[in-house]
Amino acid sequence: MSEPRAHTPRAQPAYVLHAYDWSESSLILDLYTREEGRVVAVAKGAKRPYSQLRAVLLPFQCVSVQLSRSKADAAEDEVRTLRSAEWAAGSAVLPASALLGAYYLNELLMKFLPRGAVQSELFAHYHAVLRALSDEASDLQSTLRAFELLLLEDLGLLPDLAHDALGGGLVQPSAPYTWRPELGLVQAGAEDEALLGQQWIALQAALMAGSMGALQQACQGSRSALRVLLRRALAHHLGGAPLRTRELMQSLRRLGAWTPTGASP
Repeated sequence: MSEPRAHTPRAQPAYVLHAYDWSESSLILDLYTREEGRVVAVAKGAKRPYSQLRAVLLPFQCVSVQLSRSKADAAEDEVRTLRSAEWAAGSAVLPASALLGAYYLNELLMKFLPRGAVQSELFAHYHAVLRALSDEASDLQSTLRAFELLLLEDLGLLPDLAHDALGGGLVQPSAPYTWRPELGLVQAGAEDEALLGQQWIALQAALMAGSMGALQQACQGSRSALRVLLRRALAHHLGGAPLRTRELMQSLRRLGAWTPTGASP
């Protein structure tokens, strides 16, 4: 009786969120895949000078990967083995001014997404945001705010931005509202960071339309206040855990090595 054929893993699009040294010749990869969510995999021999993987396993580049398991019923958080990786269509080259913002996106995904949680829409959003960041003429701050909103929405952590959480009705277009992460939108006090109701309504409409361009445009008119409110919401859901990219940005600003003209978290 012949032996059953070994199952050949199907190729799928993926991005390298982070890479760690493992032994003298290999890497441990934190991958974000379209079909399996976040996956940790070992890339054996990837650090060798003649390895074809060296030029492929780069951050912000879409790659097509094949991942194998040690056994069919392995746990979702098992470290997988990278069987192959090659360039995939649709990759974008990011300008230097966008790199800090792109690393910030990667850190958000690593902090918020559990291993194995499949969210194909969020993968598509991440792909679209990297494409937007590759355009030096785009509004980088608005692009980052758009992704933060999409991340929270896909994880079920974003309130309805068109409703007053306490009053229960639609927000009033000309009234200011702030965002309490534990409640939702509430009428703002004199000292609160806030957006007008019409700005919140525009954000909600863009989210419902599923248009990245519309969402970027809606974020553009309220970037400063929205940045503060989103930072507060993200910190709340992270339990106060720090984000290294933000700490790096603050250190660079103190040293005078970075100015806030680029895509900062």
